[in-house]
Amino acid sequence: MDFPTFLIQLLNSVQYGLLLFMLAAGLTLIFGIIGVVNLAHGSFYMLGAYLAYSLSSLLGSLAVAIACGAVLSVIFGLALEWLLFRHFYERDHLDQVLLTFGLIYIFEEMRSILWGDDVHSVPIPDVLAASIPLTDTLSYPVYRLVISGVCVALAIGLYLLISKTRLGMKIRAGAFNRDMTEALGVNIKLIHAIVFALGVALASVAGMIAAPVSSVYPNMGSQVLIMCFVVVVIGGIGSVRGALIAALLVGLVDTFGKVLLPHISGMLVYMLMAAVLLWKPQGLFKQ
Repeated sequence: MDFPTFLIQLLNSVQYGLLLFMLAAGLTLIFGIIGVVNLAHGSFYMLGAYLAYSLSSLLGSLAVAIACGAVLSVIFGLALEWLLFRHFYERDHLDQVLLTFGLIYIFEEMRSILWGDDVHSVPIPDVLAASIPLTDTLSYPVYRLVISGVCVALAIGLYLLISKTRLGMKIRAGAFNRDMTEALGVNIKLIHAIVFALGVALASVAGMIAAPVSSVYPNMGSQVLIMCFVVVVIGGIGSVRGALIAALLVGLVDTFGKVLLPHISGMLVYMLMAAVLLWKPQGLFKQ
């Protein structure tokens, strides 16, 4: 493998890993802080992709579509938490699994009714449609670099929110000891609603920015859900820092595995997870 090819694969793995982090960060927040096993998390990724398809056609701008879609995703997350999820916080995990598993089918049926079962494409904005030449025959798309940049910016924003703000302090306190936090006057129901809406928005934005390179198609959320759980398990449940490092590791192993070891590439990510769990059963980082 020559250096330009290696560089392209390295950039692809970082971009894929950062996109996985966007998804896994929302999942680990919901699971680690609220305690809900959300199997429908991949459906929020699918929702974002279809919102990007519809809103970009309606508004004529992908950037405006992503901004509007993010707001709509937060509203949708707040409504879904209020209508369904808050009634299952104290229930057994099996009840949560059954609820979210049923939601997958509901969301898929709603997707079929609203958008049909065809595969759709989302055009890349003209200003981002160029490629950076690496050699005479190889180049790298600018839009993929933009995806990585957006994910890094959101990762920094999430870190600052959780670690440096008053809201983040309340979120951390509620995750550590819910009863004590509530006794100190913190509205824990509001905190949980905000965390859930944030998780939905992160997954939805990931779907929106990925739509131009992955297309928009039925059941697309189910394909990323398993990989998200792998990232969460490797990184440590509830750890955003762990989700970032695990997502980058998974991106590297998956991308280079398909190039260097194509015959066993489907096993490599799970072998990585097994190795990490043998070494640290609670994942790389604790909450």
